[in-house]
Amino acid sequence: MLGGIMNKKKLMRSGVALALSISMAGGITLSTPAVAEASTGNIIGAIVGGIAASAEMNKEIKYYNTTEEGRQALNNQLREKYGVNDDYALNNQLDRIFTNLTAAIGSQDATIYDRPYLYFINNENSFNAFCTLGHNMSVNTGLYNYLNNEDEIAVVLAHEMGHGQKDHPARGMKRSLGPAILASATGTVLGAIAANIWSGQGLTKPMEWEADNLAFDYISHSPYNPGATAAVWQRVIDMDGNNSANVVSIMSGAADHPSNASRRDNYAKKLTEMSGGKVTVNNGTVYINKKEFVTPAPANGMTSAERAYFVMGNLAAAYKNGHAAADAYADGSTVMLGAQPIITAVEGDRSAADMADQLNKIK
Repeated sequence: MLGGIMNKKKLMRSGVALALSISMAGGITLSTPAVAEASTGNIIGAIVGGIAASAEMNKEIKYYNTTEEGRQALNNQLREKYGVNDDYALNNQLDRIFTNLTAAIGSQDATIYDRPYLYFINNENSFNAFCTLGHNMSVNTGLYNYLNNEDEIAVVLAHEMGHGQKDHPARGMKRSLGPAILASATGTVLGAIAANIWSGQGLTKPMEWEADNLAFDYISHSPYNPGATAAVWQRVIDMDGNNSANVVSIMSGAADHPSNASRRDNYAKKLTEMSGGKVTVNNGTVYINKKEFVTPAPANGMTSAERAYFVMGNLAAAYKNGHAAADAYADGSTVMLGAQPIITAVEGDRSAADMADQLNKIK
C-alpha cells in the first residue's frame, strides 16, 4: 500500500511538472473543468475544496522550487519537452556567462550558492530565455539569431537570474494559479494547473523592473560592459520598435511589462549616475560634460545608437573606477582612458588619436 501511495505521488508530481513545462510554451489551451450548479452547499464545498487544492498547489510549487529532487525532475522534463542544443561553442559561452554572473551575484547575495542554477540551451526558435521554478533556466536557440555579443547575452541572463534570486517564478505562479485553483475546486490541483495556461508565470511590471535593476547591479560587478544593459534594448528597438507587445519577447513575461524604450532609458540613467553625471547619450551621440564626444559609426551588426551605449558603459566604468583622472591616449586603433578601453575605431569613425584628443579636452 505504501508503494502504491508513493507511486501515486510521483505520478502526480510528474504530471504537475509536465503541466508547468507545457504552460511555458504558451501555445496550448485546455478547457477548465466544468463547475457544478451553484448552491449554498456547493459554494461552501467549493471553498473548502479550493483551500485544500490551494494548499496542495503550494506544496507542489515548494517541492519543485526548493528541493534538489524536484529541481532536477523539472529540469529533466524541460529538457525532454524542449530539446537540448549541444552546440559546443554556444554551451562553452553559456558556461562562461553563468560562471561570471554567479560570482557577481554571489558577491552581493550568497544565497545563490544554495540553489545553483540549472541551465541548458533548448531548440525553440523564438527570441527568448526563461527562468522558472528551482532556478531552472533555459535559453532559446532562436536568441542567438539576434544576439551575438556576449555582453548583451549576459544582460538577458542577468535579468532572468534577477527573477530567480527574488523567487519571482514561485510568487508569480501562486498569484496566477490561485484563482484558477479556487474556481475549479471540484477538480484536482493537477487539473487546475493544466487548465490554467499562464503567460509569463504571473510576473508583474514591478517584478520586471526589479529584475531589470538587479541585472544592472549584477553586470556592474561582472567583467561585462555595463553599457550592454542599455545597448541590448536599443538593439531590440532597432529590430522591433518600441512596442512591448511585438513578436520579440526578450526578457518579457508580464502582460503589462515595460516598453522597450523605457527599459533602455532606465539603464542609460543608471550609466549616467555611474559616471557621476558626466556621460549621456542622445540619438546615438555620446556626450561628456554636455559636450559632444563621438557618434560611433555602425559596425559589427550594430547601429550607431547601439554602439554608443557600449562607449557610454566604458566611460561610466572609467569614471567609477578612477581611470578618468589619467590622460586619454590612442593604443593602436583603441582609445584608452587610463587602463580602461573606451572605443576601438573602425571604418567610418574618426581616428583613435583624434578621439583621444577630444576626450582630453572635455573629460
